[in-house]
Amino acid sequence: MKIILNAQQDPLSFKSIFADFIAITKARLAISVVFSSVAGYLLGVSEEHAFSWMTLFLLALGGYCMVGASNVFNQIIEKDLDALMDRTKKRPVPSGKMSVRTAFVVGAILTVIGIGILYSINPKTAMFGAISIFLYTSIYTPLKTRTPLSVFVGAFPGAIPFMLGWVAATDVFGIEAGTLFLIQFFWQFPHFWAIGWFLFDDYKKAGFFMLPTGKKDKKTALQTILYTVWLIIASLLPVTGFTGELKLSIVSAVIVFLLGLWMLVYAVKLYKKMDAPAARKLMLVSVSYISLLQVIYVLDKFIR
Repeated sequence: MKIILNAQQDPLSFKSIFADFIAITKARLAISVVFSSVAGYLLGVSEEHAFSWMTLFLLALGGYCMVGASNVFNQIIEKDLDALMDRTKKRPVPSGKMSVRTAFVVGAILTVIGIGILYSINPKTAMFGAISIFLYTSIYTPLKTRTPLSVFVGAFPGAIPFMLGWVAATDVFGIEAGTLFLIQFFWQFPHFWAIGWFLFDDYKKAGFFMLPTGKKDKKTALQTILYTVWLIIASLLPVTGFTGELKLSIVSAVIVFLLGLWMLVYAVKLYKKMDAPAARKLMLVSVSYISLLQVIYVLDKFIR
């Protein structure tokens, strides 16, 4: 019995190591990113570019490693700032459960493995994965305490996963991949501004500038509406027939449009109410929006 108790209390138990790994790689976020890549891959497969379970598995695994590595490096850079915020102070590095050296080793290993796995799919996929890590850790992260433009910069690596799947399937970056990139690029703004709004006070403790005006004001809310409109327009581009092999039927386009109006309603509610609950609801709706849109795109491809 005594041995069992010691094993349960061992801070280096498998359970604690796994929990720290999940936390430092932000598993929930990483999985959502992998979901986007998988959707992009399914959109890219065709008679010319056949579906492969192995490629899909490698894309998911490599994608998780790359996103996980970005999150690890981000937490190393922001460890002192994370310690100031209620939302992040219990993360492995700021809480002291994991040393900076250990975290760096984890991040480095994930980077090497991730790039290697994505390169085994094709070099372009690995290149975009590497660009994503670089932009996220070397440009976006340092800018968060300097300028609201950090969200604009962060939207680039954030928009890569959806199109990364297409590139993994086709080994081509063309109008199709560019359209998928554009959709997720515009989605970043209302999503992260909503987060920046309801977590404004917590972000303020660390000196993060997440809102376009730096304030919870009408101008920020109006920009959230405008970028939601741009998102709706970008999401409907495939129905025009000008996006190459990326197509969308009229029926699915109507569903996507209604989905966009649903998100727009909550963006307008934020403009009217100007409070944290409205921003939180918009954030939750935005998460549902991008996931449902990707599912609709994929279903439309295989049903029509």
